[in-house]
This record gives sequence, structure tokens and C-alpha cells, in this order.
Amino acid sequence: MKIASAIFACLILPLGTAKAMADTSVLFIGNSFTFGYGSATRFYRADTVTDLNNEGIGGVPALFKSFTDQAGLDYSVSLETRGGSGLDFHLENKLGVIGRRPWDQVVMHGFSTLDRDKPGDPTTLINTTAQMTEFLQGLNPDVEVFLTSTWSRADLTYRDDRPWTGRPIEQMAHDVRAGYDKAAAGSSGVKAVNGVGEAWTRAMELGLADTNPYDGIEQGKIDLWTYDHYHASNYGYYLEALVVFGNLTGLDPRSLGQNECSAYELGMSSSEVNTLQQAAFDQLASEGKVTPSPLILPKPVAPERCVSSR
Repeated sequence: MKIASAIFACLILPLGTAKAMADTSVLFIGNSFTFGYGSATRFYRADTVTDLNNEGIGGVPALFKSFTDQAGLDYSVSLETRGGSGLDFHLENKLGVIGRRPWDQVVMHGFSTLDRDKPGDPTTLINTTAQMTEFLQGLNPDVEVFLTSTWSRADLTYRDDRPWTGRPIEQMAHDVRAGYDKAAAGSSGVKAVNGVGEAWTRAMELGLADTNPYDGIEQGKIDLWTYDHYHASNYGYYLEALVVFGNLTGLDPRSLGQNECSAYELGMSSSEVNTLQQAAFDQLASEGKVTPSPLILPKPVAPERCVSSR
């Protein structure tokens, strides 16, 4: 009843005006793993996206927007985030904000351990995914919902008495993905899962990313985590955005090229960018989401904000 009432309230607003803003509207619903806590990504290019909570966030949505602009795509990108929350928070408190307009695509995720009180238990995620998807379909029956399966947390793997203590670093990402697959299967409106956690694992397997920040970062490698070994660094959020870009658009993330604008602005080297794009591609290709298809990219939409070559 609550969801139905919220839908009705939102539908009385003029919907056509917002739709005309861009070919495709996308909303990101999430927490600190979306808004980029612990890194410069948090406020990156905030002026290019719409933060529905008016907190000045850029985050992963702004990276995604940058990628789509460089690929010549017309996306209107919005976000609604709250730190430390799962989808239950957004259902209970933010439907009025989320429902201001219909969305073409929605990217969303729950708490990093699936359930804050029962780590590894997907029950809450399954239920809240179904409820949120139902609400979004009430706004637009053709909405495409994508669930973002997040990464292994080093703090829950390498510290004592934690849910994944003593297990391989890739195990948490594997377990989280299993939960998201169940949530996707339980809701007909979910189109696909963004395998971000598995892409992180691939970056480690490719030799780019260090596997354990607690024993120092190996020379020549990057740290996908930020200082708390929980949230992501610029590298980790960049990889997340690459996976989302590939999954939503069907485009090979490697086609953005080693001189991709946002990576340059965030201080990444060409070799780091190549490997992060490769990790994203490998994960997407393993699931049949993209095929090798390099693009001839147009010049950046705002070339004065990005040097095109190093």
C-alpha cells in the first residue's frame, strides 16, 4: 500500500518534461560504495550529475556519465545515496525522492555484507530488491534494473574474528555475487548484475592490484581499497564505473582507451588504465555482456576539462 501510494503521488507530476532531457535516464541508488567515500571520486564532476539529495555528490555516477559522454551517448544521470544503508532504507525513506520521475535504467545495491546483522544472508536483499523493482516498474513498466554486486572487504578478511576471516580474498566477492544472483532471479524486473566484486578479483589476478593492504602494497601494484581497507580508492571506484558502463551500454570498456579523460584527471597512468579496463572487460565478457568492439571515440564533450593525451 505504501509503495502504491507513493507511485500515485509521483505520477501526478509532469513526466514528459524530464524525459526530454536526454535519450536515456539512469538513476543510481546506493550508499558509500556508490558515492565514493574515502576518495576524490566522491565529489568528482558533481556538476555533471543530479544528486537528488542535494549533497554535491559526483561519485561513480559522475564517472559513468563521463564515460558515456566520451562514447558519444546521451545520458541523464542522477543519484540517491545514503552511507551505511541498504535498499530497505531507501524504501522506507526515499520513495518520494526516487519517484519524482520515471527512469529508463536504475543501478542499485544493498549493504556490503548483504545484511548488516547477518553477513552473507541474502534474504533482506532479495525482498528489498523485489519491492524496489516493483516501485520502479510502477513509474516505468519498461525500466531496466541492474544490481551491483560489490567487492571483497579486506577488513573482513584479514582481521581476526570477522565474517570472512582466513578465507581467500576472492571469497567474499563470490558469496556476495551469489546473493545478488538470487535477488535478480527473484525479481522479473532485474535485467542483469554488475559483477564489480569479481572484476576487482580479476584486477588482482592480472597482477595490477595488491591482494592484502595490511602487509603493504607490493611495488608496482595499486590498492583498490582506501585507507580503511573497506571502501574503495579512486582505482576501485573507477573499476566499478567501468563495469557499470559496459553492462548498461553493451560497449567494450577498453574502447575508452588508455587516455580516457577521467582516469587522467584522477592521476592514473596509462598502464593502470589499460589493466583496469581489461579487468572490467574480462568480467563482462565472461558473462556475455560485451564483445570486443573498439570504438572511434569523439572528442570529449568538454575538452577544456581534460587533456586528451599524456
